[in-house]
Amino acid sequence: MQREPAQQLLYGSEIFVLDDDETMREILSAVLAPEGCQVTCFAEGHSFLAAARTRTPACILLDTNMPDRSGLDVLRELNAPCYPAPILMMSGQNDVPTAVNAIRGGALNFIEKPFEAAQVVARVYEAILAWTRRGVTGLPLFPGSERLTRREHEVLAQITSGASNKEAGRKLGISPRTVEVHRARIMNKLGAKNAADLVRMVLGRGH
Repeated sequence: MQREPAQQLLYGSEIFVLDDDETMREILSAVLAPEGCQVTCFAEGHSFLAAARTRTPACILLDTNMPDRSGLDVLRELNAPCYPAPILMMSGQNDVPTAVNAIRGGALNFIEKPFEAAQVVARVYEAILAWTRRGVTGLPLFPGSERLTRREHEVLAQITSGASNKEAGRKLGISPRTVEVHRARIMNKLGAKNAADLVRMVLGRGH
């Protein structure tokens, strides 16, 4: 039987799950295993970090609230902006500041609990797909470019091509809100007043 595109991409992919809730670990395993994923679960941060530093999964699902260290702490210890796999944060609290901090800390996207099985599969698929499409952005070097993370360079490439937040999110496999967060950080780092100013700085126009 021929697999759907999502199943083809997910089949054989190792997914790391870090959550101190045993039921949640079982649910995520039950949701992702039928898609052909190899799900490796961790109940605490120490063993997770040890594994994540010795091998790279296709994607990581990381809970924000754990007893030994928070998800944000794990992002920092893992150096998430430079980690070679997408990280999706999960939280049972509708906490916008936490979501923003997670994205700033290097998470690709944010998933709110409770969630539907199809939503998790879709987010993991989108994250892995976006990661496989990563590459050279094609932007020229410009003053301040060294201060941007790889993710911010990718968002910036979309902005300078004229893409809306929704279009950029679709191409990069992240939500429009996540694009907004990256956009604000890029403008802050580069000292741009607005989008037009940002484009002029990057493309060297108007100087």
